[in-house]
Amino acid sequence: MDIYDAHLITFSPTHTSKQVGEAIVRGTGCSRVTITDLTLHTAEKFEIPQKTLVVITVPVYRGHVSPLALERMKNIRANGSPAVVVVVYGNRAYEKALTDLDVFVSELGFKVVAGGTFIGEHSYSNESNPIAVGRPDARDLKFAEFFGEKIYAKILAAIDMEKVYGVDVTRIQRPHQPLLPLLRFLRRLVKLKKNGVSLPYVPEVDAEHCTHCGYCASHCPAEAILKGNECDTIVEKCIKCCACVKGCPQKARSYNTPFAALLADCFQKQKENRIII
Repeated sequence: MDIYDAHLITFSPTHTSKQVGEAIVRGTGCSRVTITDLTLHTAEKFEIPQKTLVVITVPVYRGHVSPLALERMKNIRANGSPAVVVVVYGNRAYEKALTDLDVFVSELGFKVVAGGTFIGEHSYSNESNPIAVGRPDARDLKFAEFFGEKIYAKILAAIDMEKVYGVDVTRIQRPHQPLLPLLRFLRRLVKLKKNGVSLPYVPEVDAEHCTHCGYCASHCPAEAILKGNECDTIVEKCIKCCACVKGCPQKARSYNTPFAALLADCFQKQKENRIII
């Protein structure tokens, strides 16, 4: 069965999820590609045609799909359109994020035919505490393209859309996690909580370096920063994606959480991407 249309749906504050999604779509070779970027806006109501391959990529925050990403997708509907669900996480763990995304998009009317878990640079990563820096890298993106090729081959082999079989994403192979670093992480995490270490609620701003260019305000997915008032962040809205930190032209923003050092120390071994088709 031939299919020519692909639709990428992504929520990607720091561009890692979007890069992975774009590579998967490239791998499919579909000639007509539509992109719905939900990072800054909720999608208007629309239904995706059945013979359109949909690739959905979202980041993982604290082991879950970003609630804002799901909120932005709520108006999209499908009638059995084949979907690929992908979660991108910062080298620690994605926990039940892939399963939750699978359930959510299935309820919207999609038929999940493939799934993947990819590594992206952690939101908390910085020069002092690097966590999966530079990922997805060239090797990751090449693997994502290979994933797209395999997905397209699966669809091509089917007689019609009804015969494109779904997958159980809970059966995806989990990446190897060395035991000792994991135990060290859990032990230090408990110690942080027992000692009542205060955690920053929002990124800090160096007012002397801030030029009020408005970059952070225009790129904040949660509208937690207002144009003209860039030195403040609305605590109740901030999702700690750190798009403002990583994108600030003046490097005036930082998010100095003790979790950064903890993650950098305990999850140095780079995990592999996993797929199920």
